[in-house]
Amino acid sequence: MRVSSALVAKRIMLLFVIITASVLLLSGRLVYIQLARNSFFVGKAMDQRLQSIPVDAKRGTIYDRNGIPLAISVSANAVYAVPNQVQDKEYTATKLSEILALDREFVLQRLKKNTASEWIKKRVTNEEAMAVHQANLPGIGVVENPERFYPYGSLAPQVLGIVGIDNEGLEGIELFYDNYLRGVRGEAIFERDAIGQIIEHGIKAYTPSVDGADLVLTLDFYIQQIAEKEVRRACLETGSRLGLIAIADPKTGEILANAIYPTYDLLDYNAYPIENRRNIVVTDTYEPGSTFKAVTAAAALDSGVATLNTHFFDPGYIKVSGWMIRCWNRGGHGPQSFTQTLENSCNPFYAKLGIDLGGERFYHYLKTFKFGDRLGVDFPGEAPGTVRPPSEKIPLVTWANIGFGQGMTCTPLQLLAAFATIANDGIFCVPHYVKAIRTEEGEFSPDIPPPERILDQNIASMVSKVLRSVIANGSGKKADVKGYAVAGKTGTAQLVEHGRYSHSKTVTSFAGYAPEDDPKIVGLLVLWEPQGAFYGGIIASPVFARLVEQIMPYLGVKPEKESTIDRRLAVKVPNVLGKPTTEAQKLLTEAGFRVETAGSGSRIIDQIPAPNAEVYPQTTVIIYTDLDYLPVYTELPDPIGV
Repeated sequence: MRVSSALVAKRIMLLFVIITASVLLLSGRLVYIQLARNSFFVGKAMDQRLQSIPVDAKRGTIYDRNGIPLAISVSANAVYAVPNQVQDKEYTATKLSEILALDREFVLQRLKKNTASEWIKKRVTNEEAMAVHQANLPGIGVVENPERFYPYGSLAPQVLGIVGIDNEGLEGIELFYDNYLRGVRGEAIFERDAIGQIIEHGIKAYTPSVDGADLVLTLDFYIQQIAEKEVRRACLETGSRLGLIAIADPKTGEILANAIYPTYDLLDYNAYPIENRRNIVVTDTYEPGSTFKAVTAAAALDSGVATLNTHFFDPGYIKVSGWMIRCWNRGGHGPQSFTQTLENSCNPFYAKLGIDLGGERFYHYLKTFKFGDRLGVDFPGEAPGTVRPPSEKIPLVTWANIGFGQGMTCTPLQLLAAFATIANDGIFCVPHYVKAIRTEEGEFSPDIPPPERILDQNIASMVSKVLRSVIANGSGKKADVKGYAVAGKTGTAQLVEHGRYSHSKTVTSFAGYAPEDDPKIVGLLVLWEPQGAFYGGIIASPVFARLVEQIMPYLGVKPEKESTIDRRLAVKVPNVLGKPTTEAQKLLTEAGFRVETAGSGSRIIDQIPAPNAEVYPQTTVIIYTDLDYLPVYTELPDPIGV
């Protein structure tokens, strides 16, 4: 069958049109790629030809308030691999595992990855880096990779926090201020051919990293050392599971020391339990016990519920909604002035103040003192604590319990801030860890809220005088330091286990400041689960005294001359340590002393004032009995109190 010439001509014309259209389309695409998309495809080509290895910046240095470096970055080495350049992966993996002390299978898996580059090991010693160079392994290189170094060891590790192998802050101040500290990464660039080999005379470049900003902490190197030594000593001497000491400047909110025991090594943190790394001063909560009575006293005086002329008769207990709240002095304190109720740490009186304040008013003061809220401290993971708002569902006994520091929780830092407010004439300052941030452009302070008056100055002064009397005349005598007027309050509380108050586990504490008339430091000691003598007046007060004795001279505070007792009128306190309780009470009474007994044990384990101390007749002597005392309550908070 013959095809007509006309049909052939049409087919030729159609083919011509198709070819012409294709040529035009391809030409247009070529023009689009060459002109409109030139820079995009040039970049793509360069990306395929150029190999980039990141170079970490040096993290900023962290200094104490005096300019002492606590954490610095030093030059170190890191080994990397470009997998498609490794010619013999089996041999290379064997060689690198020998040089770098790594698992061979781990290295081999890295070398088999289909990626542009892989880190084999960071934090490589100079000897290891030299050995890698000498091995001349194709596809393996060494670059600078800064690492953290601590010139004075692991000082305040829970505050500083840790840095990961990628130069990023993982915990603590390193995490909170990571954006300032980490700087800007640089990179090393080289050109490679189509099969991934480095082109000998190809493009090579190095973009230097930009070092991070420096931080100046509020911590004081010397005060931190003292705090760490003393909290360790306190835990070991008392058999406590856990302990902390926090010290601040009450006039600025600057945290001078933050010591926790047990602790850990910043350079080997994985060898320690993870709980050792927690800064429990900020992140954990507890029931503060009788130290909280200072806040209740301030609320009662400020609201007019009580005055310094208020008197209270303590029979040894108070009944609230069918519950019996007992005083630590099993016979009660009898008639007391307002000041004496705090000197004696009288639970029934502070339970009554909680009731008299009432839910609405008491809750208002709790929130005013920032309990139940985050303070805004510059540290990650701050806990708010728990303060339940008033409602018909909350029984009256709850407010009675809160009056002496149970039935609510707070962080140690919140309690420290409350005492700092009283010491600072009623002005609240947000506690903080960083004093200044230093960059190439200059130095500036972190964004900390301004001081705020939350308590009338006269009320703060009244509470402060009463807290001084607690140390001079009450259960906190062992915290007193000659020449430095210490003010403060002890506390002992039962721990909660499985929703009930433990019969055997306590938390013991002391909160205070010195000197009372012009405070330079405010401090808090907390010990969890001390063994043996657990009363705050026995084991916590002496620790605070040692802190004051060491810190005041360092701060240049000279001791004041105190009036001495008239020896013509003085009598010595009999030594009743180890004696049966009834015999000790009789001996002291016959010698002309008032006697208060802590606990219902059968033998005396400590006494305040100390044996043979020279005091005036009719001085009150507190005798502490052995461990038969712990109460039988399961739902009610601790009535220990001292």
